[in-house]
Amino acid sequence: MGDTMNLRDRIVLIPGASRPVGRAIARRFGGAGASLALPVHHDWPESTAEMEQEFSGAGYRFHCYRCNLTDPDDTARLIDSVTADLGGLHHLINNIERGGMPVVHGSYETVQNDGQWQLEFETTLRAKWFLFRRALPLLTACGCGSVVNISSIAALVGRCGPASLLFNDGYSAANRGIASFTEQWAREAAPAVRVNEVMLGLVRGRHGEETRGWQALTERQRRDLLDHTLLHRTGTPEEIAELVFFVAVQAGFVTGTVIRADGGYCLGGEPVASLPPGLLAS
Repeated sequence: MGDTMNLRDRIVLIPGASRPVGRAIARRFGGAGASLALPVHHDWPESTAEMEQEFSGAGYRFHCYRCNLTDPDDTARLIDSVTADLGGLHHLINNIERGGMPVVHGSYETVQNDGQWQLEFETTLRAKWFLFRRALPLLTACGCGSVVNISSIAALVGRCGPASLLFNDGYSAANRGIASFTEQWAREAAPAVRVNEVMLGLVRGRHGEETRGWQALTERQRRDLLDHTLLHRTGTPEEIAELVFFVAVQAGFVTGTVIRADGGYCLGGEPVASLPPGLLAS
């Protein structure tokens, strides 16, 4: 889809841009001319290097910042650097998470998962809070600020049905808390800043194809997941990026809202029965 807006005067902060969904979101904004502030951690160094090479080749205006977003002091330094380098902030895409899939990680009680529960809460929930708090003054000052919190349908389905192999307890609980943040922040930040949430289902690179967990599933387990999804497929990072872009930039009268992008997974794949003639037909 071609760009319909020129965002050369806009600055966008996008954590997680080295990974598939975050990368697609950054491409969408970068292609529209926005300046990109991209926090990166020591995880996924190959992905980060690949992202930097791609974005340089595409001619995007971007700055990468080495930052541990679970550290409030590091997050404060990030916002100071963004202010110094770019002069402000218009959009925050709060795309921070960490979740261990049961099909890969097993139980929290195993030795290899020591600290996993805390890590999931610190990244998926607490780091979003830190980043919003530090960024809010800049978003308010710009006069057209917006926040999009990225979450997961794990908040709604938890370890239930076919997705119980992909969503564990702590990750699900952490994601359930994000909706509370979305509504609270929308109240606090209004009218200067809009705050919304995009809740992801099974997406390629995020609980879908190209993840270790998806590869660990049997063919039948994958089929059960897709059969439970009304559209009978996973989503693409590009589809998510289009939605996030719309919510952040164009949906000017929308705030405090959670939008599911799950292909109908939460509604389930059960068929609708044909209407019977009924007992009164005779």
